[in-house]
Amino acid sequence: MSALHIKKGSTRHSAYNLRPTFSDVQERHTLAVLVENEPGVLARVIGLFAGRGYNIESLTVAEVDHTGHLSRITIVTKGTPQVIEQIKAQLGRIVPVHEVHDLTVEGPTVERELAIFKVSGDGEKRVEALRLADIFRANVVDSTLSSFVFEITGAPDKIDAFADLMRPLGLVEVARTGVAALLRGD
Repeated sequence: MSALHIKKGSTRHSAYNLRPTFSDVQERHTLAVLVENEPGVLARVIGLFAGRGYNIESLTVAEVDHTGHLSRITIVTKGTPQVIEQIKAQLGRIVPVHEVHDLTVEGPTVERELAIFKVSGDGEKRVEALRLADIFRANVVDSTLSSFVFEITGAPDKIDAFADLMRPLGLVEVARTGVAALLRGD
């Protein structure tokens, strides 16, 4: 028998079938979680992610109903479809959680983030930073003879693109709020 002969039922895979299986595909999901506004809730939600080794790419939280004492936690995470379903189910079992919505699958969303960038430079780099800020509709919120602080809002991809362009021009520091998201339409 030749060395290339493969026994029937062998677990070897064909070179023509190199695409990952459904369960291997990592997807980015935006989750909106409505919770009681009380001490320890955020720690419990974060503990769920940490305890199971799930990563949080973005996290925002704020009170959305003062009289009802409700807060909204927006979490951006990545995982296989099975992991995302597991996260949603486990979040729903936490006692102060009222609702869990996977905005990624419920419909088109509007996602926005606020970021501020400190860019230090002079001469042509300073002029180029101002030109790019104008293109990206970033506002100058502080200016000295050696630096600018820009404020920019938009989708996370826009924020990332602006950061990539500012790095060679003297990007010193970045602060980002994290993603805020809502479903579009009715």
